[in-house]
Amino acid sequence: MKVEGSTGGEEGVTRKVQKRELRNGESHNGVKLRAKRRTRRRVQAVSSAGIQRLFMACKKVFKGPGTVPEPAEVDMLQQLLDKMRPEDVGLSADLVFFKSKSASKGTPRITYTTIYKCNNFSMVMFFLPPRAVIPLHNHPGMTVFSKLLLGSMHIKSYDWIEPTSNGLTQPDALRLAKKVEDSDFTAPCDTSILYPTTGGNMHTFTAITACAVLDVLGPPYSIEEDRDCTYYQDFPYLHHVPHGETDLTAEQRDKLGWLQEIEMPKDLKMDGIEYLGPPIIDT
Repeated sequence: MKVEGSTGGEEGVTRKVQKRELRNGESHNGVKLRAKRRTRRRVQAVSSAGIQRLFMACKKVFKGPGTVPEPAEVDMLQQLLDKMRPEDVGLSADLVFFKSKSASKGTPRITYTTIYKCNNFSMVMFFLPPRAVIPLHNHPGMTVFSKLLLGSMHIKSYDWIEPTSNGLTQPDALRLAKKVEDSDFTAPCDTSILYPTTGGNMHTFTAITACAVLDVLGPPYSIEEDRDCTYYQDFPYLHHVPHGETDLTAEQRDKLGWLQEIEMPKDLKMDGIEYLGPPIIDT
């Protein structure tokens, strides 16, 4: 999921207000950290090792555009992320965010914070209030690790089905894809991994409860390097049955879908805030 920060003079003021609110335990877009001053230093000293280990591993694993981590490297990152807890990124166990008052009116806004970003990889956290949706989108040429830290969400993902020479036709605006995931997840749970062409490269997140998810993307989105984010709308397979198709069972049809490229949804609202968790030391 591509994220963009605000621009202009207002950005500096907004960031200062956000920083002040979070440090004082006040809410920003429903986010409230209830960290006790007397324990904050102790918690960070313990938890910073987790995010630092993840950062150092990412520096070794992600070698730049056009590369995919080796299986052993994927396993190593997955094991590190599987052990990650909210405290490792500065979220207290009693975190209260996105109260019903702010999430019940209109389209819920999503908050994100960039922990680290370079040419080879990025580490981003997303906070979703109940009912919030990150629309179906792709990750061109990217390997992405997603770790649900708090809450419950529904994940649906697809991979493209390459055209074949069996005579079946596809409409110009639609492309056939196979469903990889269509399930509910509740933290703590295993890390999800997608690859440039497999693993559910196109996915959508729907928050069941308030939740937080940590994404590690390698390489990150880049318009200059032809890795821009594309959004899609999905349709059931029966929305367009190819001429002559009679062999698929109901179960097989349920695993297929048609995707149509769309513009970024106008009701997608995202707010960037400064990362105030345990610091990363770039050595």
